[in-house]
Order: sequence, then C-alpha cells, then structure tokens
Amino acid sequence: MNIYIGNLNYRVREEALRSVLEEYGSVDSIKVIKDRDTGRSKGFAFAEMPDNGEAEAAIEQLNGVDYEGRTMVVKEARPRE
Repeated sequence: MNIYIGNLNYRVREEALRSVLEEYGSVDSIKVIKDRDTGRSKGFAFAEMPDNGEAEAAIEQLNGVDYEGRTMVVKEARPRE
C-alpha cells in the first residue's frame, strides 16, 4: 500500500520516518518530497508498505499523532488524476 504522510516538520528525514513506520511492519520505500529549486522538504512524504494489514495499522496509529512538533496526517495515497 502506498501511504501519504503530510504536515511533516521540514527537518524530518527519510531514515527517521522509516524507523517510525517500521514499528508497524516492513517498509519498501520512503520518499520525502523536496522542492525542485531549493532542495528543501515540502513537508510531506510517501511510503510503500507491502503488507496492507501492517499499512492500515500504521495509518490508524499514526494519523493525528504529534511528531517533531507537528500533527501528522497519515492516509492511503490516492493515485494522481
């Protein structure tokens, strides 16, 4: 399952986010989205978790949780239209 993680602190790094998600199961990939010009984080990321049950547990447990001073928004990512 592809997961959207929003409202992140701009200092959050992929390794830190991976360790948080790995508490709920295996993580295939994490991608913090960065501004093309500045290289600075845009405050959101996508994570790929192969097991849907683990991904749903992560979403349920992490959505609305304070992380690095910001309240995370965690939900299933929707495909671009």
